[in-house]
Amino acid sequence: MMNISLAIQNTVQYIVEAATRLFSPSDDQYPNIGIQPYDGDVYSQWR
Repeated sequence: MMNISLAIQNTVQYIVEAATRLFSPSDDQYPNIGIQPYDGDVYSQWR
């Protein structure tokens, strides 16, 4: 009986942690550089 309740507790904790991470503010540390235009050459066979 104890193993079943422990398994249920671990499963609920796993789901709650995933939902918390999903709905929390972003913690990405990317620089705010904006959209960069493409300056490259067109592939020669597509011209």
